Amino acid sequence: MRTLETTNISGFVSEFILLGFPCRRDIQILLFVLFSFIYLLTLLGNISVICAVWSSRKLHTPMYILLANFSFLEICYVSSDVPKMLTNMISQNKSISYTGCLLQFYFFFSMCAAEGLFLSVMSFDRFLAICRPLHYSTIMTHHLCAQLVVFCWAGGFLLLLTPLILISQVPFCGPNTIDHFLCDLAPLLALSCAPVSGVTLTCSIISSLIIFLTFLYILGTYFYVLSVVLQVPSGSGRQKAFSTCASHLVVVSLFYGSVMVMYVNPGSGDYPGMQKFVTLFYALATPFFNPLIYNFRNKDMKDALKKILNVSL
Repeated sequence: MRTLETTNISGFVSEFILLGFPCRRDIQILLFVLFSFIYLLTLLGNISVICAVWSSRKLHTPMYILLANFSFLEICYVSSDVPKMLTNMISQNKSISYTGCLLQFYFFFSMCAAEGLFLSVMSFDRFLAICRPLHYSTIMTHHLCAQLVVFCWAGGFLLLLTPLILISQVPFCGPNTIDHFLCDLAPLLALSCAPVSGVTLTCSIISSLIIFLTFLYILGTYFYVLSVVLQVPSGSGRQKAFSTCASHLVVVSLFYGSVMVMYVNPGSGDYPGMQKFVTLFYALATPFFNPLIYNFRNKDMKDALKKILNVSL
């Protein structure tokens, strides 16, 4: 494995080594098969959601348009790091170029931020549908829905520009081995050959703002929604509202529960094993479970999928 010899003329690192999961070869192959299977199922699950929304006119509503965009985001999200991780598991060459490392960091965490924004917008949609049902169609128009989708995508990428610029100015002189399966912030900054307390603090503030503002907004929205639902007489309408809210809150809990462990304080890298496990959970497991939790429990979605697949789910 190459380390310090992968430097450029000026003595700065030109590529990094992603250590990944250092273990016996047979265990590496087992992990490769397992993660590949989960990755393929994640792609199939989210693609099926997009196809269902695309093919059914009944699903051409703001709620399902947001869900389809969310599924497309999950595909991009999981594809920004998992293919490289799988390649490194079966390859002797575990290197990633300096530019490639920065791009992986930027795209992965931009889509992570966009996911938080999408979850916030989807909670706003449910708030309108349940708490303002008579005004829903006049407020949540297709035009507003399109604007919100653009806001989520653009917002995620714009919010990570500052951390990207700051990290691109950090000097890396060696060693160049990242004890992770992706270019994560804490292990990357740990390789700097200059003080990075300012960069760490700035990135910590930005990540905390993204995480807590979206999370608190979602909690506040659903607290109000649930208070309204509890006032509805028992029946199918109340049960459907509870089911929708429960699905969303499970997704929110999976995503924010794991993200908060890691990125409220990105400078803490004392437990690399735990870092890898938690990052793997929200990078691979969360996009895998989302279609099952969020969409396949929905009758309209299942009906659309039955028409596409012509089988009983």
